[in-house]
Amino acid sequence: MTPEAYAEFLAVYLDEGTRFHHPGHLGHQIAAPDFPAALADLVHGAANNPMAAYEMGAAAATVEFEVVRWMLDKAGYGQAGGGVLTHGGSLANLTALLAARAAAVPDAWENGIPGDLALLAPESAHYSLTRAAAILGLGERAVVPLDTDSLGRIDVARLPEALDRVRRAGRRPMALVAAACATGTGLYDDLRRIGEFCAANGLWFHVDGAHGASALLAEGHRRLLDGVELADSLTWDAHKMLRTSSLAAAVLVRRGDALDAAFRQRASYLFYGDQGFDSIGRTVECSKAELGLKIFLNLAWRGERGLGEYVARQYATARRLWELARERPGFALPYEPESNIVCFRYGGGDQAAIREALTADGAFHLTSAEIGGVRHLRASVMAPATDDKTLHALLDRITELGG
Repeated sequence: MTPEAYAEFLAVYLDEGTRFHHPGHLGHQIAAPDFPAALADLVHGAANNPMAAYEMGAAAATVEFEVVRWMLDKAGYGQAGGGVLTHGGSLANLTALLAARAAAVPDAWENGIPGDLALLAPESAHYSLTRAAAILGLGERAVVPLDTDSLGRIDVARLPEALDRVRRAGRRPMALVAAACATGTGLYDDLRRIGEFCAANGLWFHVDGAHGASALLAEGHRRLLDGVELADSLTWDAHKMLRTSSLAAAVLVRRGDALDAAFRQRASYLFYGDQGFDSIGRTVECSKAELGLKIFLNLAWRGERGLGEYVARQYATARRLWELARERPGFALPYEPESNIVCFRYGGGDQAAIREALTADGAFHLTSAEIGGVRHLRASVMAPATDDKTLHALLDRITELGG
């Protein structure tokens, strides 16, 4: 290609892509990346220091170690905890369940798994958990759905009954999974009560906080994660609410040796013992990108307070959308939002058709979700540029399309 052809290709490529910074993008839970994260991607692309093995990327490994220590502190795990960054929340959930498997069946790595293990989770849990059960060899049928309220939150009062059913069926519960927050609705499970139940019954407690764990940085919303420190493991995506580019997620564990127990392997060309901040003994990945750098540079640029203010602002904008929709005839909103995700319906018509027409315009992008088997429009307020003007225009357009 000539330089002119390169420039033309890149212009078309960017024009055809999704613009996550656009104020009308209220679709998937993908960050509008902050500049330092993009800079980190450039540095990684040029330096190319894969860092699961310390000697391949010593600086990157050291930065990841410090970023993980910071996240552990925010989660309440402190110095006793451990963790690793992964390429996405799905891999973080898988890694957490590997640790849960090692706790339940210590010899599973060498001898395989028995057929009686069960994973307890609500039906609203992220699809990666069912996928992880299949990858781990448990099978999808090992995932036992928990009773929930009408909005998909775990019914804590019925947990004893669910656990009794599993054990009477001759199965061993490997882990119980709660959401902070649920992908579809943005609602948080009661982590403290669930954590206390798990501790009393010897259950591994995993919190999928891929989207909502960043509320730990927002003073007014930290209460939503009350009890997260009771979790044995936590997934936390930086590429959602910490404004990094994709992918950058963390799997954190309350006991630092839990991840080491999940991976029992030796390779003479990689495993040399204590040579620095090696993470290869606690992750699926080897040639892992410099994920910690983008989190660190965003944190250094905005500060912990600045990142927390972003989370609070997006949560407040979502609440503003909920308030504006409530004031208009024809809009039905099944719950008060707890995060930056709002679900609603307009009129009694086909909500999927409204979404398709809205997206075809190019001015807005929404997704949809089912609540109680009923399709709802779903807005995720991710872009910092989304404001009152955007929200009014969105509701006006939905009213036109649904009329």
